[in-house]
Amino acid sequence: MSHLLQSTFIPTTPTTLRRRSVFPTTHLRKTHVVESKIREIFMPALSSTMTEGKIISWMKTEGDKLAKGESVVVVESDKADMDVESFYDGYLASIIVPEGSSAPVGSPIALLAESEDEISLAKSKTPTPTSTSTPAAAEAVTEEVSTVAAAVTVTSSSDAGPVKMASSIHPASEGGKRVVASPYAKKLAKELGLDLRGVVGSGPNGRIVAKDVEAAAGSAPIGVAAAAKPSGGAPAAPAVELGTTVPFTTMQNAVSRNMVESLAVPTFRVGYTITTNALDALYKKVKSKGVTMTALLAKATALALVKHPVVNSSCRDGKSFTYNSSINIAVAVAIDGGLITPVLQDADKVDLYSLSRKWKELVDKARAKQLQPHEYTTGTFTLSNLGMFGVDRFDAILPPGTGAIMAVGASQPTLVGTKDGQIGMKNQMQVNVTADHRVIYGADLAAFLQTLAQIIEDPKDLTL
Repeated sequence: MSHLLQSTFIPTTPTTLRRRSVFPTTHLRKTHVVESKIREIFMPALSSTMTEGKIISWMKTEGDKLAKGESVVVVESDKADMDVESFYDGYLASIIVPEGSSAPVGSPIALLAESEDEISLAKSKTPTPTSTSTPAAAEAVTEEVSTVAAAVTVTSSSDAGPVKMASSIHPASEGGKRVVASPYAKKLAKELGLDLRGVVGSGPNGRIVAKDVEAAAGSAPIGVAAAAKPSGGAPAAPAVELGTTVPFTTMQNAVSRNMVESLAVPTFRVGYTITTNALDALYKKVKSKGVTMTALLAKATALALVKHPVVNSSCRDGKSFTYNSSINIAVAVAIDGGLITPVLQDADKVDLYSLSRKWKELVDKARAKQLQPHEYTTGTFTLSNLGMFGVDRFDAILPPGTGAIMAVGASQPTLVGTKDGQIGMKNQMQVNVTADHRVIYGADLAAFLQTLAQIIEDPKDLTL
């Protein structure tokens, strides 16, 4: 599915182009006169928070012919990898930003010539490549070339067709071209000791995705539960070279900015102990039908938020707040190189089984870095669950632009006193909610947590 970028160039006369911005950026170009048929491919804004992007791989090489709608380059944004398509026919004349380098949103990353005869002219107008193009350099180029808009297409591994093994050579490897694969596919191939040059991709334009690597290696698909909970209950330690300094990835930069921004919000925390025997029993009954514990917790949280809309509200300007019309539960997921929060849209309205299927799809796309922006930027309430690692309690940092986040610990057998003075054993878990105190107060969270506990301790409504 293709999406318009944050900015496109709209022809206003046969000789001028003008930019229309959808997301605000600081890299606005001037209206200019087109003196040739050379066009510029610029770094797109793949989300409203993206300020720069990293070139993961060029799907075409210099001199290659391009068709309108054909993928040209894979760009890493702050949360996902996306394919950038050309809006014009022509030839990829010059690559300005090489693979592995980053450039600000709106700066030129390549030049497109209309004909082969103009390739040499385009090369003569190519600025000196740098790891990060500056706005001044971008403006200098745009005085002499026009700009080509691009489109983004995101394809999840679940959307791809059957894996074809008719050829032993990947299409993007033919003729000496680079192998094009998602970051997760590359990581998986490395772990399995598999040469990607012998794998046929089922993604867009033959791009290799994780399922292609699994099929080629003859391994079973990696399930969500296996990925989320390593054997032994603790995450495997990554191989690192001690003493080295490693720069942040694009995603880590985004996480860093968000964490610093969250410090400006006055927050407070409220904890609650919830008995989970009934929820555990329900999970055992529906687990075979594909229901996940994440879906159960998200559904219970959403139903509680229906009764406490202020906890689902958000304050962005410090002067007003919004009662969000939808209950979208974002759930924190650790992925290679960072953290992302896929969103279960309208979790209060979607049935438990559909919610579980959607969650598995989102996790697969998140680990392949193929989430679309609306699938990770629209959360109104966030869940962070470390219970699968045996963590009994922790506090979570409030994501900017939301009202509250709930940290969920492990459910553990606990000796408790009953109302009749007896001692019994019950499974209990600790939840801690961090909230924006400008909007949400202690009594609001206390009432919300009481409602959540009632739903979890008598979960009959979760399967309706």
